Formats: sequence, structure tokens, C-alpha cells
Amino acid sequence: MDTLILARMQFALNITFHILFPTITIALGWIVLFMLWRWRRTGESPWLAAYQFWTKVFALSFALGVVSGVTMSFQFGTNWPGFMERAGNIAGPLLGYEVLTAFFLEAGFLGIMLFGRERVSPRVHFIATATVAFGTTLSAFWILSLNSWMQTPTGYEIRDGVMHAVDWWAIVFNPSFPYRLTHKLLASGLTAAFLLAGVSAWQMLKGREQPHTRRVLRLGLTLGAVLIPLQIVAGDLHGLNTLKHQPAKIAAMEGVWTTERGAPLLLFALPDEHAKENRFAIGVPRLASLILKHDVDGEIRGLDAFEGAHPPVKPLFFGFRVMVGVGMLMLVFAWGGWWLFRRSGWQRLPRPWLWGLSFMSFSGWIATVAGWYVTEIGRQPFIVYGVLRTQEVAAHNPGSLVAASLAGYATVYLALLIAYVAAIKRMAEKGGAAAPDTPAGLSPTSPPRPVAAPVISRSFT
Repeated sequence: MDTLILARMQFALNITFHILFPTITIALGWIVLFMLWRWRRTGESPWLAAYQFWTKVFALSFALGVVSGVTMSFQFGTNWPGFMERAGNIAGPLLGYEVLTAFFLEAGFLGIMLFGRERVSPRVHFIATATVAFGTTLSAFWILSLNSWMQTPTGYEIRDGVMHAVDWWAIVFNPSFPYRLTHKLLASGLTAAFLLAGVSAWQMLKGREQPHTRRVLRLGLTLGAVLIPLQIVAGDLHGLNTLKHQPAKIAAMEGVWTTERGAPLLLFALPDEHAKENRFAIGVPRLASLILKHDVDGEIRGLDAFEGAHPPVKPLFFGFRVMVGVGMLMLVFAWGGWWLFRRSGWQRLPRPWLWGLSFMSFSGWIATVAGWYVTEIGRQPFIVYGVLRTQEVAAHNPGSLVAASLAGYATVYLALLIAYVAAIKRMAEKGGAAAPDTPAGLSPTSPPRPVAAPVISRSFT
């Protein structure tokens, strides 16, 4: 493999690992805020226990997201210096805004959220938790603004080969940004919802159920049942926006090799890029044209219209179907699980359904990564769509050096991912935090108890 392919694989590996954790924390921050609010409102200790348990999951996810984000940013200088040389006037400020607003906001209040419940007033602790939740969403806002601009660049001009901003409003709120941000926030909500439901189902299966387990299971199923239809609608609107601005990406996703009217929706096929055809195709006649053009005879431009400037077909074709397939499974498990659980008076679920929800615990990760691959690979061969090609900004590093660092990253990330999943499994099987009783004289709105000053040892070993 040449250096360009290896560098792309390395960045893909880094962003794949990184995106797993913001996908959880963006929505989980708001969920733990809801749990805290329920405890403050009702005084019921299971809500406090649920908050304590899921705050630990949030903190673990947040830490891994921060570490992997730093590593990912580092690669702009090592493997892609041309990107900042050519587009740094736009990318740099957007990344800086994310750090100065969102990250500093999260870092400033995270300590109060995690350790301040008995050290500050309940109101201050609640505000700190809300601020952290808002910070995670604000972070997604800036990062997706930059990524969307790279997909649909506007508000810039090129002088001496370098991009300069001329309209920051057009840059931030570029044509694909509203759709991409909505799609991502809903994806985060679904990822967190199925993690809640899956961990709760696992606790019930293993006899590690806590007083808060059924409440969390109900919350996860309800959230999933509400969000998955919204995600389907948002995905459809996002697809129509992509068809308008990146028709080559849509052609690859749908396996449309030549421009045609009444294009079928392919349920399965094996795209052959050499022969420029689909083998073993199974599809629904004219349905792709109906979905994309709202006309059974609507014309869809084929890949032949973008010769030499379209993305590879197989990753997009299969990635899109994996994302949609997982989404359909989410619909079945969320709606079916909610109906069965409600029918039992929110008391029990059939064991096969509990096993199914357990296996779906990280289904949001699969759908998110598949969709992210469709988005990012679908931009190729451009790094800024239609303006700047990827090969123009890559560093000329020795291939062996990039391959060695790629292997190192893969090894570390695999170990961290296994440790992360194992840690959540262990916490779930231990039952998390037991539902504490409200201490005598202390209510959810009482002032904090005095905390003894720490004793600092003067001896060192």
C-alpha cells in the first residue's frame, strides 16, 4: 500500500475509535441530567442511584473521547499538513471555537458534576451537570459545522491557492450542516438509549437487578421508541440534501452505474467496479427514484456522469445498508420492547427479548460507524468536496513509518475498547451504585453537608 492509503487508514482508525465515545456522551449528558432532575423533584432514591451509576459511564466515555480526540487532531500535522496550509484559515478557527467554548465549558464544570454533589448546593450541582450536557452538544455543533463545510463548502474564496473566509455565517451554517447535526444528535440519543436498555436487560438476566434497573430500562426503551422514527425522517431529508449537493455519493450508495429513470432500490447486490455493474442484484423496481425524487420515473444520475471523481462504490453501498439495517432492528426492539414492557406493568420482559436488548447494547456504535464511513468515504477523492483533493494535502512520509504507527494505534485502541466494554460489564454485574437512602436531615434540595478538610501527609515514600 502507498503512503496515501496508509495515512487514510490511520485517520479512519483514529476517528472510528474517537467517534464511539462522543456518540455516547452527547446524549448521555442530558440523560443523567434528567435522572438528577427526577431525584430532585421526587426524592426517590432509585433515581439518585441511576444518576450515580450512569455518571460513571459518562465519565469513562468522556475520558476516552478526550484522549482519542487529541490523538486525532495531532494527525493534521503529521499526515495531512497540506490541509491546514490550504484550508487552515477556516478549519483552524472552527476547531478553536470548539475548544474555547465547548471543551473549556465541559472541563470547567465536570469536576463539580462528578465530585461536588455533597460539596456544593444542590442548585449549583444541577447547574454544573446541565452545563456539562450543554457543552457536549456545543462541541458537536462546532465539529459538525467543520465537517459539513468540508462536504458542502460555502462562504470562502481562494487566493494564491489558499482558502480565505468571506462569510462566517455561510461557513458555519453551510447547506448540509442542519441535516448533519440533526442526524448526529438523534444517532447519539439512540446509541445512549440502547446502551441504557441493554445494560439494564443484562442486569435482569444475571440477577443483578437494582431498584433503578426497571426505571432505566423503561427510560431507554421509551427514548429509543420516540427517536427512531425521527431518525428515519431526518435520514430521508439528509439523503435528499446529499442528492442535491453530492450526487456522486448517492449514486455510489444506491449502486447506480448509469443515469436512469425509475431506478430500483437494491436490497442486496455485489457491486463490480471493473465491470461497472451489480451482480446478484435483488431490488424493488423504481423505489429508489420514488424515495429520492418522489417520482417513480425520476431520473438519478449514475456514476458514469462523474468519471474519475466519484468515491469507491462497495464501502458506501454496504455501509449504507448496514446503517439502515441496524436502524430497522432498533425500530423493532424499541417498539416491541416498549409494548411488551408496558403490557407487563413495567415489571418484566421475556428472556429472549432481554437477550436481544443485551446484544443491541452497542448497536448505536455499529450504525454510527457505518454512517460515518458513508459520509467520509463518500467525499472522496476530495478532502474539501469539489475543491481540494485528498492526495494534494498528504504528507510525504515513508510508508513503513505510517504502517508502524498504524499498527501501534490499532493495538492500543483495541485494548482500550476491550477494557471499556469489560468495565461497563463489570459495573453492570456488580449492580452499580446501590439505591441510597436520603440521609437524615438531607433532602434533594438541602444545602450541602460540611466536608472535613483533607489531611495532607508530610511524609513521602
